[in-house]
Amino acid sequence: MKMKYVLYAILFACMAALMAGAVMWLWNALLPEITGWKTISYWQALGLLVLMRLLSGGFRFGSHGKHRFAGPHGRGHLRDKWMNMTEEEKLRFRQEWKKRCESRQDIP
Repeated sequence: MKMKYVLYAILFACMAALMAGAVMWLWNALLPEITGWKTISYWQALGLLVLMRLLSGGFRFGSHGKHRFAGPHGRGHLRDKWMNMTEEEKLRFRQEWKKRCESRQDIP
């Protein structure tokens, strides 16, 4: 079991190293020419990866038993709610969403 965690740590370190290298290469190949910004070092690229991960939700890996779009009530909440609606409620729901979608098409 301990060996499994050691292998995962090595795999994680290798993936982080490869990703940092890719970020550095892409940044240095594109942004200085397009925007005039300076090139970055490997460690700055790794820092950018960490910063972006922090800004986009932290370092949670996996779903920890919860569905990503489940909401506060659990995975099947919306399905259960739909199944318990009467046909009249379902029709009103569909009409309301159709109205919402049509109004968004007017936005340029």
